[in-house]
Amino acid sequence: MSVAGVIVDDHGRALLIKRRDNGHWEPPGGVVEPGETLPDALQREVLEETGIKIALPATLTGAYKNMTGLIVSLVFRCQAIDGQPTTGDETKALRWVTRDQVGELANEAYAIRVLDALDAVSPPAIRAHDGVKLV
Repeated sequence: MSVAGVIVDDHGRALLIKRRDNGHWEPPGGVVEPGETLPDALQREVLEETGIKIALPATLTGAYKNMTGLIVSLVFRCQAIDGQPTTGDETKALRWVTRDQVGELANEAYAIRVLDALDAVSPPAIRAHDGVKLV
């Protein structure tokens, strides 16, 4: 199980990170550790990868199953409450993007997560993908 946070600013832009390990653009997030609650994992992952502390609770906007990797990721729309975007051990770059720019940077499987969060989909979206494309 993993979590990801789509931080949305006052201009309706989302913060994407460029991962150091694979060079992909996506929302910040990662694996939920044993004994960790989902909100705690979300707040920890976003802070580690962006330097930003988010408000809790965050709004669940989607559940995404990687059919190849057999990983389920819960994605939340988040609001920043402290900190400034900064790179770290896992983050090569950060960028605020508009909904039109999301598809230019992120592959389809990750772009849809950001778009669903920007749209504040309710009820949350449930989607499957192969790691790159929706299936």
